[in-house]
Amino acid sequence: MSNAPSFDELSVRFMKALIILLLVFVLGYSYINQSQYYETLSPSILHELPIYSVDIGEEKKVCITFDSAWGTEDLQDILSILNKHRCTAAFFVTGDWAKKNPDAIKSISEAGHIIGNHGDNHKHMTQISDEEMITEIRGCHDIIKTLTGRDMAFFRAPYGDYNDAVVDAAKKCGYYTIQWSVDSLDWKDYGTDSIIKTVCEHKSLTGGAIILLHNGSTYTKDALDALLTGLEQQGYSFISLENLIIKEHYDIDHTGKQFPKK
Repeated sequence: MSNAPSFDELSVRFMKALIILLLVFVLGYSYINQSQYYETLSPSILHELPIYSVDIGEEKKVCITFDSAWGTEDLQDILSILNKHRCTAAFFVTGDWAKKNPDAIKSISEAGHIIGNHGDNHKHMTQISDEEMITEIRGCHDIIKTLTGRDMAFFRAPYGDYNDAVVDAAKKCGYYTIQWSVDSLDWKDYGTDSIIKTVCEHKSLTGGAIILLHNGSTYTKDALDALLTGLEQQGYSFISLENLIIKEHYDIDHTGKQFPKK
């Protein structure tokens, strides 16, 4: 009795093999098309995040930043404290604040700190058109350029309110969009001790962290010296935003951490 497969069995095997080949072809074609599609997408559609922090390995360096859209009564004290700790901070200013306080802008610049762009009128960027976003960014840029003679490179959306279109608009204007990984919550007016504890015991406090403060808030000036001392006692030193971020060949992970492209 022969063990050779019958004609029907051969037909079934042939059909199964053909189906498998077709599936492989369809899946392969779909993958190639999908890859080509994603390559054509703009960074905004691919959900590129702002920079929240930077991977700097084992180094214990953190970046101090201020948002400036309120008063100036505490500014000179803040600048003095920063100088005491040899800390180069970044001040994200609005165009409106800069116009009202040109001497403050000059003081920040002359003290060697970085001036960042916080929009012209502190608007919720996600609630305006793409054209208005660019107007907000360029408006502030032009004011600071007039006052200091310098261009800016760092943008922070007012209220931290961003989406893909905001990041894309900032990029079109030549800016890196900067968020923060440690929020002092100083704007909530919980008091001096609260600000110090919130920063120095923050779960995201690590090398490469970007720390958010505000000048013109009630308790920040009084907390700043002890806050910086507390960070130093933990072994941290201070790095400017300019020296912290990676300018080229980088990736940003889902947490907003920037790291060198491998």
